[in-house]
Amino acid sequence: MSTVKTATSGHHHHAHHYESAEHEYVTSKFGTWVFLVTEIVMFGGLFVGYILFHEKFHEMFHAGSTFLNWRLGALNTVVLLFSSLTMALSIYYAQLGKKSLVLLNLYVTLACGFIFLTVKYFEYTHKFHEGLFPGALFSYDGPEAHQFSNLGMYFSFYFVMTGLHGSHVIAGMGLITWLIVRAHRGEFGPEYYTPLECTGLFWHLVDLIWIYLFPLLYLIG
Repeated sequence: MSTVKTATSGHHHHAHHYESAEHEYVTSKFGTWVFLVTEIVMFGGLFVGYILFHEKFHEMFHAGSTFLNWRLGALNTVVLLFSSLTMALSIYYAQLGKKSLVLLNLYVTLACGFIFLTVKYFEYTHKFHEGLFPGALFSYDGPEAHQFSNLGMYFSFYFVMTGLHGSHVIAGMGLITWLIVRAHRGEFGPEYYTPLECTGLFWHLVDLIWIYLFPLLYLIG
């Protein structure tokens, strides 16, 4: 079943400012893609800045990466990849009209978001405990502290990039919660699942950004 046919063949009543259900569907998808492009531009600037400073201060960034736990980063990578699968499955089961499976996969996706944030919470609190703050707030006093006195720049990048990404995870979880409420009402099915698709695109982008953040911050020293 084509996406256009799906969007126009059911009982969903399109908003009054659209010419038709097809117009609503196409416009919603186009608007989502435009928004995602702006997100890519924003994160792209951070990635470029990180790479430039990494090349200029290679030793500093290598030293900073040694404070990160790559196992926790890898765990979060697996969690987000799995959440992308369950998000996609929620759309698939909506197309089949299986409400219970739509809800199951949305709840699992939401749970994955909570797991991701919980891991980041433990990572952040551990760094705060050691004084690994960004910029001038950096106050590490652990072993051989004199060798790591200039890592404020590295952790500025770390907290800005992971914090901004984390805020997008929270936003995505809010959207997924909204989808769960609507799914319980039985609003999604073979005739209408546009909000699931649009939210899914956003969630996949959030996952994709983390796939780049993980090796850039945790693995490349």
